Amino acid sequence: MARKRALSARTFRRGINLWPPFLFAGIKVLAVDDGFRTARVRLRLGRLNRNWVGTHFGGSIFAMTDPFWMLLVMQNLGPDYYVWDSAAEIDFVSPGRGDIVAEFVLTDDRLAEIRALTADGGKALVWFDTEVLAEDGSVVARVRKQVYVRPKPRDAAGARAPQPAGTAEAAGTAV
Repeated sequence: MARKRALSARTFRRGINLWPPFLFAGIKVLAVDDGFRTARVRLRLGRLNRNWVGTHFGGSIFAMTDPFWMLLVMQNLGPDYYVWDSAAEIDFVSPGRGDIVAEFVLTDDRLAEIRALTADGGKALVWFDTEVLAEDGSVVARVRKQVYVRPKPRDAAGARAPQPAGTAEAAGTAV
């Protein structure tokens, strides 16, 4: 049975498009499917996100890809898991001189892999790759994001155990 999501994909897309780091950088989430399995993001080249030589500012390219792997994994695994961004790498391949796009596709196989890696209650550090593409399909950047995933502890009855104050998980940081 599919669990009810606290946030619809439509509400998420509308909200994140109004989030100041995206709104003012020219980043727009074009689509998020209802199952939070895919997302498509566009970055328009504008006056506020050009670098010194007139191409896309690298920070804006990174920002357009930043939250999506964590959010897609979090929405699909549900509230029984801690999910955090852990690390990132970006390789700037060619200058971005026009609109650029990034697509994120979370497959059943990747979710099964994550569940298998964390089945013993331990953490998993999983890498995801994304290509940022120009309008002509050429690669502008390759971004790698590492996501930390760990099941939340359970008590003897199988319910999620509350985290004691002062733990990294209770404070909202990954370990």
